[in-house]
Amino acid sequence: MTTTAPGPTTTATMAVVPPSRARRIGGDLARSVLPVVLALLTSGLIMLAMGTSPVDFFVGVWTYGITGDNWQRSLVLMAPLLIVALGLIVAFRGQLWNLGYNGQYLLGALVASGSGPVLFAVMPAWLATLIIFVAAVALGAVWSLIPAILKARYGTNEIITSLVMSFIAIGVVNLAIKGPLKDPNTPMPQTRVIPDDQLLPYIPGTEIHVGFIIALLLAVLAQFVLSRTSFGLRLDVFGASPKAARHVGINSTWMVILIFALSSGIIAFAGAIDILGQYSYQRANWNPAYGAAILPFVFLARLSPVGSIPLVAFYAVLATGGTLATQQAGLNVDFLLVIVGLILIFMTITEYIGDRRRLGQSYLPAGLRRTLTRPFTRDGRTTS
Repeated sequence: MTTTAPGPTTTATMAVVPPSRARRIGGDLARSVLPVVLALLTSGLIMLAMGTSPVDFFVGVWTYGITGDNWQRSLVLMAPLLIVALGLIVAFRGQLWNLGYNGQYLLGALVASGSGPVLFAVMPAWLATLIIFVAAVALGAVWSLIPAILKARYGTNEIITSLVMSFIAIGVVNLAIKGPLKDPNTPMPQTRVIPDDQLLPYIPGTEIHVGFIIALLLAVLAQFVLSRTSFGLRLDVFGASPKAARHVGINSTWMVILIFALSSGIIAFAGAIDILGQYSYQRANWNPAYGAAILPFVFLARLSPVGSIPLVAFYAVLATGGTLATQQAGLNVDFLLVIVGLILIFMTITEYIGDRRRLGQSYLPAGLRRTLTRPFTRDGRTTS
């Protein structure tokens, strides 16, 4: 009996059969949600091993993060978190690592806390607020020029340079608060307090400042710009391949500078929003470190501004409710960072399994995906 080899039509048909829609959606959902679920389950096991009730902890997170008026506190925290996430998304969409988020955020906060008391005393609140926002964005953008130029002109690793600039920014902020911007009426090294009636107004009927609405509108705007405009297309082309971008006429030097400026300016804007929205002053050595906490959720959202909203909301509830829940459970508040770290670990594992099983589209940039899956590979290739 003679066996006939499959013809070209059969081979081509087999090659182009896509996975079913249900499988693709299920794979996308698994890659985005499963790391969070596994991290929560694992953190529960860790708490059991430590003699703490995970049920009490998670009930505490729900109670202090959502019930009563606590949901309003979570949404207030969500405002700067979401804006920081948007800044990171811009950088990562261009395959650039802007890890100077701590310094950029604090510089934006310093602009608000340092100039606010002066500006609000001599001009209308709306004008002072506008000037502060513009100045914060401008300072964040200018602060990113050194790592951007070094990356664009000399190929210097932006991870190192952005981190170094962040450390310098933190030092500059602390020196300014302890020196020329220190409130002379208090022994604590802090800026002068901005009067409550000069802060961002509340949404009527709530204790949520309008910075939350600004953050949501900014996310929608970013989604439109990144997915519906020529700039978004150029950003994606540049992120996919800088060499290909040059061939189609995209100036890679200016693109790197623009991406860094936008990313850093947006993150600095988050600092200004936070000061004018809830804190009203800034102390030395204060650093909420929003960037590191929100980093995994940016990737789980597949670098989508609108897609990041529910994930950022989840972390805002976890951070707001978890602060009190950890205290009641006898845990250190740093246990929340353990949960974030577990999410990163399970994100790596599900990414590897997702590539092997072809489960949906990856939410990671190509460079980061290769880095995370490298421990599972041999000679740079996935082991079979």
